[in-house]
Parts: sequence; structure tokens; C-alpha cells
Amino acid sequence: MKPLNLPSRRTAATSFIFITVVLDMLTFGMIGPVLPKLIASFVGGNMANAAMIIGLFATVWALMQFFMSPLLGMISDRVGRRPVILLSNAVSVIDYAIMALAPNLTWLFAGRVLSGIASANMTAASAYIADVTPPEKRAKAFGILGSAFGLGFILGPAIGGLVGNIDPRLTFWAAALCSLINTLYGLFVLPESLAPDRRTARLEWKRANPIGSLKLLRSHHELWGLTWMNAASYVAHEVFPNIWVIFCIAVFGWSTGSVGLTLALMGVLTAINQSTMVGPVVARFGERRVLLASLVLAVAGCALMGVANGIVFLIALVIVCLPMYNATSQALMTRHVSASEQGELQGALGSIRGISMLVGPGLFTAVFAEFIGPWRSAGLPGAPWYLAALLYAGAFVLAWRVTTRKDDAVLPIPDPAPISYVDG
Repeated sequence: MKPLNLPSRRTAATSFIFITVVLDMLTFGMIGPVLPKLIASFVGGNMANAAMIIGLFATVWALMQFFMSPLLGMISDRVGRRPVILLSNAVSVIDYAIMALAPNLTWLFAGRVLSGIASANMTAASAYIADVTPPEKRAKAFGILGSAFGLGFILGPAIGGLVGNIDPRLTFWAAALCSLINTLYGLFVLPESLAPDRRTARLEWKRANPIGSLKLLRSHHELWGLTWMNAASYVAHEVFPNIWVIFCIAVFGWSTGSVGLTLALMGVLTAINQSTMVGPVVARFGERRVLLASLVLAVAGCALMGVANGIVFLIALVIVCLPMYNATSQALMTRHVSASEQGELQGALGSIRGISMLVGPGLFTAVFAEFIGPWRSAGLPGAPWYLAALLYAGAFVLAWRVTTRKDDAVLPIPDPAPISYVDG
């Protein structure tokens, strides 16, 4: 097949990564409204037992992310990003088909394990972005990637809920179809971003695990500091998916429909902000300033959410949609590793994210339970939001200490090697 010219290949590749993340998050969001219902059907409608099983499934999913992200990241450094992304998409097809056909909880559990493994392909997708984007434009690219997450989460639950009203299992078939389309699209469109001469010579198994991946993160003072900053912000972010709904219902008495609208609004605002504002803002002020300002906004937004006033909560909703700390911190971190280590870096960050998904939910829900239960007299139902604000404040201190003014440079910084595409 005649190769495409460089600009068209770059456009096709970047578009594919955006689409693959949207479809991944779309399928993940689609099953959210129906999975609890399917689980409940296997336990005779006992919601208490169903809730415990849902918690177990979520923990296992996060554990798969924790263990598989470094491995897939390093494999992508060795064999290229394309095979890892395509294989993960293909596994997703099998995963959702298994869950659609699951005759019992054991098969459903197996599907969630596969789902956690397949979702770890975000490490290869992020490394792909680092491959095809020059350093001074990576914050914008990671921002667009973040908007893909938001777009998928907006559309996913809505589609899943509508299809699930017909038949919960039909939602899993729809998710499998989306993953199949994604796989076929990548098979015919996606070029490889990592040329053979930029790949690692061999796979170091001792580093292809969560503990071994720390070696790369500790290789540079700023990289290690930003790792801890990301860890704090990842845990803090878990307050949103785990407390938002129950807080609005318990404290404000809002209906599930109203809460759903606030979540949709947050998704839309975040997607717009990440896709359109990150590039211009970083180009104007620099990555360090934007990172620090973003963490200040996160502190302010979470603190206001804890006030437990409906109008103030809606104002805070807008504020928490503005931060750009994920895109800017990732862009800064990619500067401190070589082209052949981008996958390992993203895999290590994936493990940190997996840890946050293990720690955050239990932490915030336990705090909320205490302050609306035994400690209700303290009058602090917003305690989880204040805890999140404190974590973001800690992230700000870390970012302030480990970054320097040179990180605000907005002039183009040359890539260590020319970007090349090779046929997959």
C-alpha cells in the first residue's frame, strides 16, 4: 500500500487516538447504568449484596489497571504503540461479548477482569500522543485527549441507559460493536508512531511492573515530584465520581434527573475547556503557571462545593471544570524521558492512577458516611470536598517546589529525534 504523506498520516493518527479514547470511554460509560441491574438479577434482586459485588468489581478493575499499565506501556516501547492499541481494542470486543452472554456472576467477573486489562491501553494512547507531538504542543494534545474522556462519559451513560431500557444485555452488545468498529478503524487507518530505531532494545521485565516502574519516575527530581503531585490530584479527583451524586441527593434533596443534568453540564464544560482552551492558555502563560493556577482553581472549587449550598455548588461546578493540571503535568513529565521511554512513563502514571482508584472511593465515602452519621452534629456534610481541597493544596505545594521558571518557556523546544511514521 502506498504510504500517506506525513501531514495526512499525522492527522489520521491523531484523529484515531481521539476517536479510540472516545469509544473506549463511551463503552465504559454505556455499561455504567446497566451493570448494577444485571448484577442484581444474579443475586435475586438483593441490593445490599449487589452493592458489595459492584464494589468488588470496581476494585478488581482498578487492580488490573495498576498491574497492567506498566507492562503494556513497556511493551509499546518495545514493539510499537499500534499493536498494543489494536490488541487492547480487540480484547474489549471479547470482553463485552462475554458480559453480554454471561450466565452467572463468575462469567461477569471474568468480563470485568478483561475490561480492566483492555482499558490499560490508555498508556499506549498517551505515549502515541507524545510520539507524534513536539514538546511545546503536548499540553494542548493531552488537553484534547482529556476532552475525549469527557465526551465519552457524557454520551456513554445516556446511550447505555436508553439501550438498557430495552434489554440490559443489549447494552453490552452495543459496547462490543463500538469496540469492533474501533478495532477495524485502527487496523486500516492507524500508522505506527514509534520507528524501530527509537524503540527499546529489549523488554526489561523487572521494570514492567508497578514497583519496577518507579525507577524511571525517580530518575529526575522534577519527574519524581510531579509523580507525587499527580498521585495527590488523582486521589482528590476520586471525590467527583464517588461523592457527587450521593451528596446532591442527601444534602440538597435533588432528584436523580437533576443530578444527571449537573454531571452532563460538567462533562460538556470540561470537554470544551480541554479541547479549545489548553493550547492557547499554555502558549500564552507557560506550562508551569497554568499548572499552578489550575491547582489553585481545584482547591477553590472543591472548597466551595463543601459549603453545602445549592447555588454555591453550581458556581463551584463551573470552577472545577477550568483546571488543566493533567494536561500540563503530563506535558512537563514527557520532557524528562526519552522517546523510547514514553510508554514506560505513561504506564507508570497508569499505575499511580490505579492506586488512586483503590484508595479514593473508600476514603471519601467513609468520610461522608461519618459526617452525615455519627459526626452529623459537626455540621460538615461537605467534609469530603474539604478533604479533596486539602489534597489539591498538597499537590500545589509539590508542583511549586519541583518546577522552575524555565518550565514556563513557551518557545518551541526541539524534539530529540525527528518524528517518523512506519507502516504497522
